Amino acid sequence: MMMRIKFSSKINFLLRNPLVSTRLCHHGHRFPTILQPKQPLQNGGVPSRIHISALPLRYSSEQITPDRNGNDPLHYETIEDVEPIDLWEEEEEDVEPEIGDGGDGGGIVLQSCPWGEQALSIARDVLLPFGADMELYAFKTSPRGYIYVRLDKLPNEYGCPSMDEMEEFSRQYKKKLDEAGALGKIPDDLALEVSSPGAERLLKVPDDLSRFKDMPMRVSYIEELNSRNIEKNRIFFMESIDAESGSCVWKLADVKENRDPAAKGRPLSRKQKDWRLRLPYATVKRVTLYLDY
Repeated sequence: MMMRIKFSSKINFLLRNPLVSTRLCHHGHRFPTILQPKQPLQNGGVPSRIHISALPLRYSSEQITPDRNGNDPLHYETIEDVEPIDLWEEEEEDVEPEIGDGGDGGGIVLQSCPWGEQALSIARDVLLPFGADMELYAFKTSPRGYIYVRLDKLPNEYGCPSMDEMEEFSRQYKKKLDEAGALGKIPDDLALEVSSPGAERLLKVPDDLSRFKDMPMRVSYIEELNSRNIEKNRIFFMESIDAESGSCVWKLADVKENRDPAAKGRPLSRKQKDWRLRLPYATVKRVTLYLDY
């Protein structure tokens, strides 16, 4: 006779700095290690992305089984041996981010998870009490039982919610996931990570440009030169958007990367400050916030 076992989830909150965080390998398993920067960020510095992980007990193998009547394909029960939290490995993806990837590029990615729509619906319901200032920037589910949520706080300069807001959302969302898991609507051992978009977010053209128009942006774009397409990379401020022609106008940001090395730290010349570049949306390949301003 096979015994079915269910364990209640255990929440472990982790605050990690993405600029200095690392992972320590030990007996073939990874453990999160938290390192703090030597100097705190000064006024005007870019805030670190906040991560809050809710890690349940994981199982070494999973099996989706119907209910006793055999007719409920979304009733989940997990069986066999328990794998402790500290032996559970997070998924890692070594791919370039792109718009709509469910990570730095934002968007919704469910990866054909049969429980993904239910988990997304619960997340949206939990977010409602936070008001119109808070949105889902990205939501991603994994067949291995991971849920990645990135929250975007619109009034914040970088879109970063406060730590209290992140914890409250994570707590309420995990509670609702546990309730749905107990009813068999979703697996009962899902792992949750809630974070802010961070300064690494990809900006959508043209949708995000007006929101961040007062901040310098790193823009990768295609320019035709001698009948060849050359990809260039510069630091710009967005000056205007022409929706009718489907283009945007950029001006150089007065930063080190745009200055003449022979100028020995002097600011941009009048000619450089007055120079403008009009780019059709289609020629803009990638836009991110520029951090070293």
